[in-house]
Amino acid sequence: MGLPWYRVHTVVLNDPGRLLSVHIMHTALVAGWAGSMALYELAVFDPSDPVLDPMWRQGMFVIPFMTRLGITNSWVVGIFQEDLFSGLCFLAAIWHWVYWDLEVFCDERTGKPSLDLPKIFGIHLFLSGVACLALAHFM
Repeated sequence: MGLPWYRVHTVVLNDPGRLLSVHIMHTALVAGWAGSMALYELAVFDPSDPVLDPMWRQGMFVIPFMTRLGITNSWVVGIFQEDLFSGLCFLAAIWHWVYWDLEVFCDERTGKPSLDLPKIFGIHLFLSGVACLALAHFM
């Protein structure tokens, strides 16, 4: 049994870089799952009889949703953009986890953070949302 969501957020609450890192890593895991499942379903798909043996009867989950949404023509050939997006989010999460240090951004005279951390966190979450919408739009 895992930890409840509020317990995990409490651990990284006072560390904005790591809080951002966990959310970016969650986005990377979800996008990576969608991309790898789509590749797996594409590998095992049997299109020989689409009437008596449709995709949903073959145990597919991701590709029927993609076809139901009408994703037929794409700017990117193939379904690799989820994996590419997942890899970029993974690298961004690792960078924010390793290189974020609150002491770097503290004023030496007062000892208080000199950055507006909620504003920076909000900008990062907004940009992450824009990246997700751009991925969905150009898919």
